[in-house]
Amino acid sequence: MFSKSCEYGLRATIFVAEQSSLDNKVGVKAIAAAIDSPEAFTGKILQILTKNNIIDSIKGPYGGFVINKADLKKIRLSDVVRVLDGDSIYTGCGLGLKQCDDSSPCPLHFKFVEIRDNLRKMLEGNTLHDVLYTNDKKNTFWLKRE
Repeated sequence: MFSKSCEYGLRATIFVAEQSSLDNKVGVKAIAAAIDSPEAFTGKILQILTKNNIIDSIKGPYGGFVINKADLKKIRLSDVVRVLDGDSIYTGCGLGLKQCDDSSPCPLHFKFVEIRDNLRKMLEGNTLHDVLYTNDKKNTFWLKRE
């Protein structure tokens, strides 16, 4: 459902959020390794996220990528998706057809509308803080599989 850029972008943002919650700044190499993404591709995604104020970039020898702790409760997963994939995930056809709507539906249209609506609710209803913590207890998760 998400583009590869969006998948990596979500994982990178969650990783930077996790490191920021521990007062760590992280570089492109560390992020790419942590999310199992090509370094150059990760760098381009981070540029887009920085340009759109999702992640902050601090230059210099002690720099890196960081997210302000206060912003962890403000940045929703939908913000990351919107920056990288736009809103088409909420409006597109489940089969990728250009001509698909309520008046001219594809075979999956009405079932896919429900899935899209639930996805939107989940992405809009969860912040980075929600991903990192449940009842203020730090969650354990993996951003890559071995």
